[in-house]
Amino acid sequence: MKKTIKPFFVISCPFDTYSGYGARSRDVVKSIIESDKYEVKLVAQRWGETPWGFCKDHPEWEFLYDYEHNPMEQAKKQPDIWMQITIPNEFRPIGKYNIGCTAGIEATSCKGEWVEGINRMNETWVSSKFAKDMFDHVKFEKRDKNTQQVIGELKVEKPINIIFEGVNTDLYKKISKPKTKGINLSNIKEQFCYLFVGHWMNGVHGHDRKNVGVLIKEFIETFKNRNSMPALILKCSKGNNSYTSKDAVLKQINGYIREYKGHKIPNIYLLHGEFTDEEMNDLYNHTKVKAMVSFTKGEGYGRPLLEFSLTGKPVIASGWSGHLDFLNPEFTTLVKGQLENVHDSAANDWLLKEARWFQVDAVYARESLRSVFKNYKLKLSNAKRQAYFAKNNFSREKMNELIDNHLTEVLPEFSAQLELTLPELKIPKLKKV
Repeated sequence: MKKTIKPFFVISCPFDTYSGYGARSRDVVKSIIESDKYEVKLVAQRWGETPWGFCKDHPEWEFLYDYEHNPMEQAKKQPDIWMQITIPNEFRPIGKYNIGCTAGIEATSCKGEWVEGINRMNETWVSSKFAKDMFDHVKFEKRDKNTQQVIGELKVEKPINIIFEGVNTDLYKKISKPKTKGINLSNIKEQFCYLFVGHWMNGVHGHDRKNVGVLIKEFIETFKNRNSMPALILKCSKGNNSYTSKDAVLKQINGYIREYKGHKIPNIYLLHGEFTDEEMNDLYNHTKVKAMVSFTKGEGYGRPLLEFSLTGKPVIASGWSGHLDFLNPEFTTLVKGQLENVHDSAANDWLLKEARWFQVDAVYARESLRSVFKNYKLKLSNAKRQAYFAKNNFSREKMNELIDNHLTEVLPEFSAQLELTLPELKIPKLKKV
């Protein structure tokens, strides 16, 4: 009897966290498991301060717990394939073949440690052309540790491959009736609402990465003192679903509202806390939600924009970075602007002050909001074309096919793939007593 031994594939990732990297991890892991070509084990990792327990809260993902790898067993068997889904400075080669997977950075440059991490792996997967272009062009001077003289150039030397984040088109789609009871917008009187989805990042006004402050400001400026005004819904937090996070967001929103004392301004509503995938699709499809808007300064990919686009409703987004891969400019409203340096208040251990990212132009931002409100039927017609485009080019099925074809093409032959001949078991016949 012959048995084929599958290559041992270990994936270190934050698959059980409420985060963008968590969602990316679950999709990649599921794709590799379902190919049925590998012996898959998972090493659970944290992702910042984001909460754990996503799989426990979402029964359709509980099966991933069955693949968790015992750390004590890890030392006994070297992975044939080792994958890390994280930021590149954490990449460490452990397997015979090593794959890094990252969303990249949301600006024009990264730290040298990221380049060094990429060069430690056999290849790196990124979500968008934007991320690949950034890594392909970033360069640093190599200096002697003692003399500090330039001795060479640090740049990416290993392959960067685009493996886009495929969306579940069976879940995220246009629906006529809600499938959950979790979305209640009865407190919202307006029948025309713009929706924003994302975290409110660090940074003073105009410099937080998701640019929520600028969005609020330009929304109010666009529609203040008008007889007919839409509303803005912020599905927003400070990174977790705590009361402290909610209070912090409300405090910032109210800070902008106070600036317009004496004016008639449009309403802004906050939705806080974690939603299930089904609840998010219900929110996207709610009759009061007419369009999604994001004036983001930069995205490695921008998954909520892709999910929302499948409803066939208009999308307004910054005209720069990773989401341009799936937002067709013929069918969506892309806002013009210019690049500017990352502000000190937004910089961190991986986001460099000398890097550049996007700032929407105020004139174009207001015009985009006004145009969708005034010309909704026309925008809706184009949005339906965007939904068709996204469904046919950025589905989870397309992603699965891309991953399978890519791994088949690049992976070397491993000894574990050889067929072993096992002795046939001879079971003695039992005699009836």
